[in-house]
Amino acid sequence: MPVAPAYRPDPRFFDLGEDYGDAVRAADFPRTLLRHRNDRAAATVGLETLTDAEWLAHFGRFEPLPGQPGPVAMRYHGHQFRTYNPDIGDGRGFLAAQLRAADGRLLDLATKGSGQTPWSRGGDGRLTLKGGVREVLAAEMLEAQGVPTSRAFSLIETGEALQRGDEPSPTRSAVLVRLSHSHVRFGTFQRAAYIGRPDMIEALVEHARALYHPDVAAGDVPGFLRAVVEASARLTARWIAAGFVHGVLNTDNLNVTGESFDYGPWRFLPHYEPGFTAAYFDQFGLYAFARQPEAVFWALTQLGGALKLVAEAEPLTDALNGFGPAYIRELRAAFLARLGVSSLGEAADQRLLDTTLALLREGGEALRWEPLFFDWFGGFASSARALGGPRGKLYQGEAFDAFRFALFEHEPDRPERLEHAMFAAPEPEEMLIDEVEAIWAAIEADDDWGAFRDKLARLAGARAAWGMADC
Repeated sequence: MPVAPAYRPDPRFFDLGEDYGDAVRAADFPRTLLRHRNDRAAATVGLETLTDAEWLAHFGRFEPLPGQPGPVAMRYHGHQFRTYNPDIGDGRGFLAAQLRAADGRLLDLATKGSGQTPWSRGGDGRLTLKGGVREVLAAEMLEAQGVPTSRAFSLIETGEALQRGDEPSPTRSAVLVRLSHSHVRFGTFQRAAYIGRPDMIEALVEHARALYHPDVAAGDVPGFLRAVVEASARLTARWIAAGFVHGVLNTDNLNVTGESFDYGPWRFLPHYEPGFTAAYFDQFGLYAFARQPEAVFWALTQLGGALKLVAEAEPLTDALNGFGPAYIRELRAAFLARLGVSSLGEAADQRLLDTTLALLREGGEALRWEPLFFDWFGGFASSARALGGPRGKLYQGEAFDAFRFALFEHEPDRPERLEHAMFAAPEPEEMLIDEVEAIWAAIEADDDWGAFRDKLARLAGARAAWGMADC
């Protein structure tokens, strides 16, 4: 392929050696039908000039990109619903390439559904097309809302009929490629600790520190953990402000850069409900909406436990203890961003956070999560729009008065955003399960991708309207 000037291969994970991954090959799929290519994401790594035929060759048949050594299935362990599993790893995916973005960040291209690996544990290594569609929708919505997230780079239907026990079968198959800042998981460190290899942990820390947290000094293991804690606190706060429930916060689904990835049974809140769960198999609500900060902190303590093989316990504990304050600080910032107002200082910002949650709680099922932030985006400037809109009658009473007072204290941040056409509509862009199921139903029944493409176009508009992709 002709390489664009912006394409800069830099396969750094492969330098760690065979102890960290296994060379693999993708499955030979009977078909490769391009269903989604993210040219905006591709432009950040110099791949937007690929023809569709070249795209299919690299992301359907997985011919290596120039300067890339070939796919590797990453080795890791993990706590899955707090039960340690030493038999996992990349079981239906692999790291396909690493590239430098225009801003200098090292980014991964990694797969989901690309076939069996040594870690498949008897599974077929495939992804359902429905699962791929859902991941594209989740990533697009979260990016628009300012959540640090992987991006769905490519979705290709692969022409196989899959059998699944938790959905109607046979069902269509696909392979997804995501663009993400890192796939070095907490479980990558846990595996090295489990097999008693402090040398591997030291190599991993230095690898991740130098590439993803370069402000941390070489050899400063507690400093590295502190950086991961800070990034994880920001991610968790952004999930909460988005009303997002990841669903499976196992230690193999959290990485060192604090970037959300691997969307399976995710959900967005219809309304404020602390116990709302995403996964039907989460019978005890371990990863429920309001328990996500607890779940992430617990996972961080497991990372800290692995790092104890190469650092003293006390400074690691000090680093972990920074999660709570960092999370509250990031939660204030996340709610201000979602409401489109500027900071007025810790006390006033906390008052706005508290009153927003109180209003959502009192509003119950009548006041959906996303519309509140849509109605009142920009603060005082949206008063007439909110009070005259479809939820105007809900905005009354003591809880609302307290919220309005706290909101109106704050100046709007970039008020010109309210001029976007999205804010002239009566309803915001949401991503509730009924709409997701309707999008899939049209694809499944009639191979109709119109609703899917329309949703992506509207989410692009929402991303521009909110202007939070880089917040």
